[in-house]
Amino acid sequence: MTPSTSGTAPARAALTGSAAPCWVNLMTRDLESAQKFYGPVMGWSFRPGRLGDDFSVARRGDVPVAGIGAVATAFRVAVAWTPYFAVRDADVAASRIRERSGTVAVGPLSLGKGRGALAADRDGAGFGIWERTEPATSPDGHAHAWLRLRTRSAFDAAIFYGEVLDWASGKPGACEVSYAKDEVIVQCGGRQLARISSGAVEAAPDPLVRPHWQVNFPVDDVTLAVERAREHGGSLVEELAHPEGREATLLDPDGGLFTVTDVHRASDAGAA
Repeated sequence: MTPSTSGTAPARAALTGSAAPCWVNLMTRDLESAQKFYGPVMGWSFRPGRLGDDFSVARRGDVPVAGIGAVATAFRVAVAWTPYFAVRDADVAASRIRERSGTVAVGPLSLGKGRGALAADRDGAGFGIWERTEPATSPDGHAHAWLRLRTRSAFDAAIFYGEVLDWASGKPGACEVSYAKDEVIVQCGGRQLARISSGAVEAAPDPLVRPHWQVNFPVDDVTLAVERAREHGGSLVEELAHPEGREATLLDPDGGLFTVTDVHRASDAGAA
């Protein structure tokens, strides 16, 4: 597609607060194939995860940036990049999701040093929740991706996630919600965690138009990432130009959508 200047650049997601995005994970069908694609496209290396042979951790240098699990077939879920939000109690959060007409597809179940669940909001956008049950072995840092929720109604979605994740609750560490140019901005500890925008259509055949969490990975060279994606069986879905930089939404060979961006903002100073 032809680059445009429409839209607003995504916000960086920081790992702070009780309900901040804490991780992004690819649910795929074949671990080896995913690693062969994302390694050259993103410059990642991989190490085995602690959850078995079907899991690995993607790393940029020595820094863990994302998880990959070849469990889409076993869990009967679509291949997709999914953000996980930290919660104090996975059972309470799962109950809140169901009570508000969302869906809990898997869990909560024990995973490594915590308990997690895979869910969808009432418009069908997939996300995860994560409760840490063991002390962290390293200090909290920042998620190495930016998040945007494209949904039917940003206002309604903010209410759903606010009630599930205690956003704008006034509790210690809770994320705050504000509104700007018809978007909902989620902040925690003074950092932008996510943007929520309206206009998605649940029945749309185009996956970019249906409600979904968009995971944006910062890269040094968007053009190079697109070229490498095509060389390794992926395809370009959409390319946009913003005043702050460029972004390209890509499809991996297994059908997973993700975005690469070189957007840098003054408000992101100090973020990972």
